[in-house]
Amino acid sequence: MLYYVYILQSQKDQGLYTGYTSDLKKRFKEHNEGKSLATKPFRPYKLIFYEAFLSRIDAKRREIYLKGGYGRKAIKSMLDKYFKVKI
Repeated sequence: MLYYVYILQSQKDQGLYTGYTSDLKKRFKEHNEGKSLATKPFRPYKLIFYEAFLSRIDAKRREIYLKGGYGRKAIKSMLDKYFKVKI
């Protein structure tokens, strides 16, 4: 089984949301259907990045890292071209 760390971008306010799951398609659909209270007000979302892991623990650690200060800087660096075009 694979585990995914993903980044969504709100099409409403351009905000980013980072999460992890074992079923990326299902989780993305849940976010856009408003089934997550944390993301419901900012729908719809666009999937802008994901990584796959063989270990749930590794995926969770990566999610925690990306939600922190250095991780946010890493996201901006990894997706630099995307943000320059889109924002």
